Amino acid sequence: MDVDAEIAGLISRFNESVGGVNDDQGGYHDTITRAYVAGVRLFLSQAAETGLAERVNALLASPMGRRDWPLGFYSRELLFSVPARRGFVPPDRAPLPLG
Repeated sequence: MDVDAEIAGLISRFNESVGGVNDDQGGYHDTITRAYVAGVRLFLSQAAETGLAERVNALLASPMGRRDWPLGFYSRELLFSVPARRGFVPPDRAPLPLG
């Protein structure tokens, strides 16, 4: 599976399957999703844990697992804008790390 190519459709379809919507105010948010994918890749490139549960727990305890992690790269105004929800926008504070 090509996560980058398929994640928007997967999450959007899931949202709709449980009665959610994907519009300018809610549902799938492309920029936040892609920022976290970058964070997970970075974490996995540095992780020493080998088991799935151990990796997930370590990720959640790491900076990349924090709820506000994307705000280190994006201003609140840009990150929560409609264009950022609808498609990926580059960060305006610092480049996303490569993992």
